[in-house]
Formats: sequence, C-alpha cells, structure tokens
Amino acid sequence: MISQILFLLVTAAAAGLFAFQLRKVRQNIQLGRPLDRSDQPGERWKTMALVAFGQQKMFKRFTPAFLHAIVYVSFLVINIEVLEIVIDGIFGSHRILGQFSGPLYDVLMVVNEWLALLVIVACVIFMIRRNILKVKRFDGVEMEESKGTITRRNYSHLDANIILVTEIVLMAALFAFNVADIQLHALGAGALQSIDNLPGTFPVSSIFADMQLFGTNPHTLHLIERIGWWGHIVGIFLFLNYLPISKHFHIIMAFPNTYFSKLEPKGELDSPKNIHEEVKAAFDFNYQPVEDPNGPKRFGAKDITDLTWKSLMDAYTCTECGRCTSVCPANTTGKKLSPRKIVMDVRDRMEEASKYKLVPNEEGLLVPSDDSIEGAAEAAQHTLLGEHYITNEELLACTTCNACTEACPVNIDQVTIITEMRRYLIMEESSMPEEWGIMTQNIENNGAPWAMPAADRFNWAMDIDKIESNEKVSE
Repeated sequence: MISQILFLLVTAAAAGLFAFQLRKVRQNIQLGRPLDRSDQPGERWKTMALVAFGQQKMFKRFTPAFLHAIVYVSFLVINIEVLEIVIDGIFGSHRILGQFSGPLYDVLMVVNEWLALLVIVACVIFMIRRNILKVKRFDGVEMEESKGTITRRNYSHLDANIILVTEIVLMAALFAFNVADIQLHALGAGALQSIDNLPGTFPVSSIFADMQLFGTNPHTLHLIERIGWWGHIVGIFLFLNYLPISKHFHIIMAFPNTYFSKLEPKGELDSPKNIHEEVKAAFDFNYQPVEDPNGPKRFGAKDITDLTWKSLMDAYTCTECGRCTSVCPANTTGKKLSPRKIVMDVRDRMEEASKYKLVPNEEGLLVPSDDSIEGAAEAAQHTLLGEHYITNEELLACTTCNACTEACPVNIDQVTIITEMRRYLIMEESSMPEEWGIMTQNIENNGAPWAMPAADRFNWAMDIDKIESNEKVSE
C-alpha cells in the first residue's frame, strides 16, 4: 500500500509539473497574432499522418532516418509497457497486461526487447555522429554559447547528449527489471511465485538471466528488480518534464504543428489585408481604408507579437537538426543567414518575454507587467528585429526559395517569419539596399524592375532580323 501511495504521489507531481510547463508554452504561443487554420481538416489530418506520424520527410537522408525510426517506433511500442507499469503502480499488481493478453503479450515483449536493444545501439551511433564525427549541420553560430546580454537556450549539443544518455539509461533500467524478474521467478521468489506464472517471452533478458547476471540472492534480485521498475518509470517522468525546455519537445509539438501547417503552395506569399487597404487608398484618393480593430498594428513584424501564433508554434517545434540551414543557398555561399537561427531566436525571445513577465500593450509592444521582475525594463527594450536577435543582414540574405521549409521534417515555415520581418524593414523603416530602392521605383514608374518604360519592352527584339541576316552572310 505504501508503494502505491508513493507511486500516486510521484505520478501526480510529474503530471502537475508537466501541465504547468505546457501552460507556460501555451501562453507564449498566444502572444502571436490570430490566424485561421481551421480549413481543409481532411487534408490537415493527412499531412499530420504522413509528416509527423509517418516521418515522411525524414527519409530524405536514409542513415539518420533509419536510426531515428528505431527510436521512434520503440517510443511508441514501449509506451504500452509504460501503461502496464502505471496500472501496476496504482493497483499494486504485477505485469497486469500479461495476465490477460496471452500470446499477444509474448509478441509485445519480444518486439519490445529487440527494439530496446536497437535503441541503445542507435543512441550510441547518434553520439558518435555528434561528438566524434562532428556532422557539419550540427554546428553554427546559433549552437554556440551566448556571449551577449540575452539568455539564450543554445545548449543543443548538451541537450542532445542528455537525451541520448537518458534513453540508454531508460533501456538499461528496463532490462534490469526484466532480468531480475525472470531470475526471481526462476527461484520461486517472484511476485507471481514461479517462472511458469511469469507472462511474456524475453529473448534478450533471458540470455542475461540464464547467465545469472545479478547473482542468486533473492533479496539482491528483488532490490534490482525494484530499482529497474522505479528507475524506468521515474526516468520517463523526468524525461517528460525535461521536454518543454529541450529541442526534443518536437516529440509532442510535431503533431499539432504539422496539422496546422501551411497547405498553400510554398511559393505563395501572404499579403495582409491592411496592405491591400493601403494600396487601394494610394491609387484612389477617395477610398477610405477599412480599419480592422483586431488587425496587425504595423506592416510586417518587429517583435514576436507581430508574428502569428503559428510562427511562434513553429519555434517550439524546432528540432535544431540543421537540415534547413544545410540546404539554404544563402548560408552555403557564406551569407550570415541561418534559417535555424531565425527560428531559435523567435523561441528565445518568447522565453525572454516569459522570464521577465512582459505583456503586450495596446500597440502590440512588449512592456513590463505589474508583477515583472528586475531586468524587465531592459528586456522590454529588446525586440526580435535588432542587434540582440535577428539582424537586417540575415533577413536581406534570404532568397525566399523555400529550400528550408521543404527540408524541415516537421513543416516549420521559416520563410514566413523572414518575409514578415523584411516587410517591416521595408514598409515601416524604408530600410533596404540601394539597388532594391531603384528596383521598387522602377516597378512603381515602369511596371517592371528595369529602368525603361513598358512601351520599350520589346525593343530588344528589333535587331533580331539584322543579327540573323549577318549570321547567314557569315555562313
């Protein structure tokens, strides 16, 4: 009974802390502007099934995809055993599913054990790739320790190693539980008395049990069996509560993020209603722009409150895998732009606002709240666009080719964030390279980006006949 009470207390504490963290994430995402993504539910379910559940985009790179698939499938299957552990913990039973599932439990345990072994192998290979082979896309300025005044979550390498070691420890605890349990039942000292009563087939654990890995003392075996059982479930609870401050939060966020992903063609750029109204007023002096009280407060995005909630959700879904940056033509040609950094900066700015309890005012600008902490006034002076986070140079380097959005395994839309911030630069601050200014003037005056009137558009073809006749003469 004491064990059951303790288990209930641990489970309630883990669930409560996780709910608290989810609430903070939800509040941060709600800082974004409204966006309707309730259309085409059938297509959205299909996208989520293929991209999030089916891991469709992962298989563009086979080796990491294969290793990731092992961990992912194992995560799904082992959750069934976690369900059994939770039921056993609450009701004081032992392998409750095995007592009612029969041969199905044998299959589950066989699959479970082989997958657990493969997970250990996959995690070791992942650690070798990251720490010894040093795969290039795992590096970048955004992955280095912060040297500025902003507290950034740039511990990606440490984060990855923590998760990989945790997964190995969880699997080891599971094997310790199974091995000790088999040995105890073989000695007739198990919770179900004899080995004949122990349900399940354990192809890996049985090997170590036959070797009497943990000796033959029932008290020692019982202690190891309990350490394995508690170690596995408590480790999962700790893992669950670590997720919201880890890049591995994508395990959860990938599903809503892919469901609400953009379904329009990637090259189709959004054109906000307030810009339409301004353009109409510019061409028709008698036109009165329609004011939308819930519309954006400015053209484009200067801070996270100017982005939509979907762009903010993207930031919490980022896996920091670097696929976006590795295919970015600007980055690969030495430009400062890194799509991964753009997304990570959005997340870091949200967490800065949360840490200092900043709230949006009527103009949509983040200001200290009544219960802000020390440093809030300085944090309120920061904005997503600027020296502390994303600079003009990064934004202007983007070609909007959408290579990053195509490569992202969880359908993050980096280009929308970049174009919104670039829109603010150009339309609110008139900040753009001189060449861009000439081009926009030409479009306004000539209807084309070139410095010539539209009537002269086909002048280039006037000499074609002369050129062709010269070529015939020369032949």
